[in-house]
Amino acid sequence: MKEKLYQRLIELTNGKQSSHLLQAIAKAKWSKRIIPSYMKLYDINIEEVSKKQQQFSSLHDFFTRELLEEARPIEKNPTIYVSPVDAKVESFGRIEWDMTFLVKGKPYALQDLLGNTERAAQYADGHFIVFYLSPADYHRIHSPIDGEVVRQYTLGQKSYPVNQLGLTYGKKPISHNYRLVTELKAANQQHVAFIKVGATFVNSIVLTNTTTKWRKGQEVGYFSFGSTVVMLFEKDAVEFTDNVVQGSPIRMGEAFANML
Repeated sequence: MKEKLYQRLIELTNGKQSSHLLQAIAKAKWSKRIIPSYMKLYDINIEEVSKKQQQFSSLHDFFTRELLEEARPIEKNPTIYVSPVDAKVESFGRIEWDMTFLVKGKPYALQDLLGNTERAAQYADGHFIVFYLSPADYHRIHSPIDGEVVRQYTLGQKSYPVNQLGLTYGKKPISHNYRLVTELKAANQQHVAFIKVGATFVNSIVLTNTTTKWRKGQEVGYFSFGSTVVMLFEKDAVEFTDNVVQGSPIRMGEAFANML
């Protein structure tokens, strides 16, 4: 009953008008007056931000803020994957033989997530990890490894919440929201699916790097609102590091998996 009620309410409020309204408010000049309250609410460390508080033109400008380079050191070992975002580890583990994985007890099918059966089969019996970005987090996206962009494409239209309520009661938002899929080929020739998932009614995932050669730690884009990143690995390709714990925070640039 709770699940159906939640889904009904979300459907009623999720549309082009609500999306445009949210973006208009966040980008309005007067919204910069909200920044001090926003910082206090989410306990944001302004010392690591590249601009002074008064230099931001809007709440959106602050939300997509850049950090000082030294604020997020990048693990240099070329055989280690680093977190592409500041986030919480929502879920991780093995992809099942039927090409599904569980988040909040819900099965997600790779075919739905990637939009292609052959690409999905490539990750059968592999591993997955889900990073959740809250409104408090730094929302720039960085490359997790040195690699070549094999293909890049978008799927989905609407974007539903991917917070705790959304994952528990929503209609599988991770595999049905608007998303940008990037397939990378790492130095060991293994393929990695790097999926950026839109959230909270706004489909804004902005690419800032359109080259085909990505370097580990290099900025490649940003989210305009809280969101989620999913990464998929082929069978016997990686082993997660000890700091990967469900529900634990992780910062961009920190190790989360070793190449095998």
